[in-house]
Amino acid sequence: MLAKLSKWMIMSGVLSLSLTGCGTTPSTTSFAGAKGALSTGNSASPLGMNTNEVMESDASMPFLDLMRAAMPFAEASPWLTKGNVTYDVNGWPANLNGGQAGTRFLSNLPAAVIPGGTYTVLYDGEGDIQYMNDATLTEHKPGVDLINLDAGSDGILNASLLITRSNPQNYVRNIRILPPGGICASNPFQRVASAAACGGNYQSFVENANSIIFNPDFMNFMKDFRSIRFMNFSGVTRSTERAWSDRHTPSKAVWGGKEGSRGAPLEIQVELANRLNADPWFTIPHAADDNYVREFATYVKQHLNSNLKPHIEYSNETWNTIFSQGGYMIDMGMRLGLDTNAVRAGYRYYSQRSVEIFNIWESVYGGPQRLVRILSGWTVNDKLTEVVLTHKDAYKHADAFAIGPYVFGGHAEIRDVRSVDQAFDLMNNPVYRHSLEKELGYVRMQKAITDKYGLQLVAYEAGQGLADFKTKTDDEMPNPMLFAANRDPRMRDVYARLLSGWKAEGGTLFMHYTAPRMFTKHGPWGTKEYITQPTSQAPKYQALLDFIRSTPCWWDGCKR
Repeated sequence: MLAKLSKWMIMSGVLSLSLTGCGTTPSTTSFAGAKGALSTGNSASPLGMNTNEVMESDASMPFLDLMRAAMPFAEASPWLTKGNVTYDVNGWPANLNGGQAGTRFLSNLPAAVIPGGTYTVLYDGEGDIQYMNDATLTEHKPGVDLINLDAGSDGILNASLLITRSNPQNYVRNIRILPPGGICASNPFQRVASAAACGGNYQSFVENANSIIFNPDFMNFMKDFRSIRFMNFSGVTRSTERAWSDRHTPSKAVWGGKEGSRGAPLEIQVELANRLNADPWFTIPHAADDNYVREFATYVKQHLNSNLKPHIEYSNETWNTIFSQGGYMIDMGMRLGLDTNAVRAGYRYYSQRSVEIFNIWESVYGGPQRLVRILSGWTVNDKLTEVVLTHKDAYKHADAFAIGPYVFGGHAEIRDVRSVDQAFDLMNNPVYRHSLEKELGYVRMQKAITDKYGLQLVAYEAGQGLADFKTKTDDEMPNPMLFAANRDPRMRDVYARLLSGWKAEGGTLFMHYTAPRMFTKHGPWGTKEYITQPTSQAPKYQALLDFIRSTPCWWDGCKR
């Protein structure tokens, strides 16, 4: 196997998304994937899906190459990376200077999230890589390692690597960690173990990683949704990006990391939307300048399939001051003298900057016809909606207004939950402020406003919201009860009533939050708990599929 791989690499070159030499950055990025959409069954779907942050603990596992979501080497200091390590422009350790450089590429994930067994590690340069935790080296040749990934008795996957020796004149870089097996070219949504399953059109992961790119399990999950919101995936929350040169690029060593540094490149977002035949919902970083917006729009126009409509939103929850973008709105609104009240000044700045961004996109596209321009607000706050829509007649430059209808009863009440029945009472009993009935009432309130201004009502996020944000651990009460409620068959009925109620009240596109994600102290948000979890164990996912199959999209212009 190793001899065959080495020969193949010499003949065909590097398997990375972009070809990079020692310390160089490519000027363009090309993909060897199939042209046109690979998914065609979502054209009448009424539902979209939010993505997760790119991290080594993301249970949606979007990428084939496990290195894509790994922790940056520099961020792994002082636990894995030690000494005075210096880096190239893409974040690869260019000189260890007597130290070591490490990263974690799997963290606290259930064993079933990916196949166990032998993984192939490809890399450029000269040096030695050590593997730790649930990863063990089984075979080595220059540029190619075979490792075994086995979660062990605890059933939890953790895996790290260390570069312990690296030639500064030809340093270790372009590491790729690729699974066994492959796909049949005729079905990119299913893993197969070998060519025997394909009848002549087998594509191994190792030899086709630069064209397959995405985990087929992730593709299979996403294929039923008509739109993909890239807010988390792109790293927009607390983003530090201002200039186009600040953006995430395919040539970066990894796309994972902490807030402000992580995020999948725009090229990858567009490629995923094209392959899934899904409208991309882009969230523009709050401090992005005009040139950033223009370059962003230009790339999308040039590369997004022409039947798809970019959904454009300025940042995320800019009214919510727990995020840095909330404070930025207030600072800019006050600086420009948009209102004497700081909170309203922030609302007005968000509205004003949104329209400026929409205008740039329109100039690139030659008009708004292929765009969906979205203003967003707070589900319970009708005054915010009025300010955002009426500031300088912003509603005349938008197509939709977005809210986030979550069902959870109430933040204070959640703290006292000690049984699954109590959790369902919070959602079903109309006495609570965020019960299902009350939440649909807020939808009705917002629909009346959007009707007045001629806009569609959409949901940028939505679903259950059983999260206690004050807990410190996953097993602290009420978390075990909230997790159990999300696994309970009754959740399927709550979702069915939420979705049918959303339609009945006049809502249109509904973007669920979020892709498969482990239940943690931060909330049980995942549609499933991990990407390969059986549908029979995921009542929220069952309800979403039920609705997609029984209720084709109903609003004007919804069918592609």
